[in-house]
Amino acid sequence: MNSDTSVRTRFAPSPTGYVHLGSVRTALYNYLFAKQRKGCYVLRIEDTDQSRKVEGAIENLVDVMSRLGLKHDEGPGCEGDHGPYLQSKRLALYSQKIKLLMDSGHAYYCFCSSERLSNLREDQKKSKCSYRL
Repeated sequence: MNSDTSVRTRFAPSPTGYVHLGSVRTALYNYLFAKQRKGCYVLRIEDTDQSRKVEGAIENLVDVMSRLGLKHDEGPGCEGDHGPYLQSKRLALYSQKIKLLMDSGHAYYCFCSSERLSNLREDQKKSKCSYRL
């Protein structure tokens, strides 16, 4: 790695529950790696699964991490140049990139029903295959 390259690490939890030890461990590794290299530690919330979102989980996460001394340099409440930091607020950015991929023929729409996708997952699970759709 170049010495003039700035390190950016990201912790991207889903607010589908409260903080657990595995989350803290992942955040700690990313935080320490960034700080050791005088880089930036980013918190980006993966909140696109709104049906499983737990009220208060984001606030709990930020509070716990803050109390542990793992304060993010960029993220919710600490905006930087690479926001927004809630995944659900980035949909316009992703739509632009999806359009580019579609227009260039590098991506296509899937018109499978949820039932078909669920059946494919079950078949793969039964045959002990990794999930591929």
